[in-house]
Amino acid sequence: MPIEDHNLVNEFPEYKEDIHQLKMDDAHFKKLYDEYNHLTKEVEKMEQEIIPATTIEEEKLKKQRLQLKDTIQGYIKASKLAAEKA
Repeated sequence: MPIEDHNLVNEFPEYKEDIHQLKMDDAHFKKLYDEYNHLTKEVEKMEQEIIPATTIEEEKLKKQRLQLKDTIQGYIKASKLAAEKA
């Protein structure tokens, strides 16, 4: 079974430019972005069985990644809204 690419630009193609701009200009967003990428790499290593992990451990990281993805999406939307009001 092929493993999906969970890169944020693939997850949110409609926010590609916003993601890039926030990475460049916003230290907090950059931290969230880096954390998301780190979790994604860890999950991929578990899925590919490069590092051993139980199903529970893998699912825990996937849930953390999903929560972080939701946080990032909210952050992007809030920054777009703030920019529109400015």
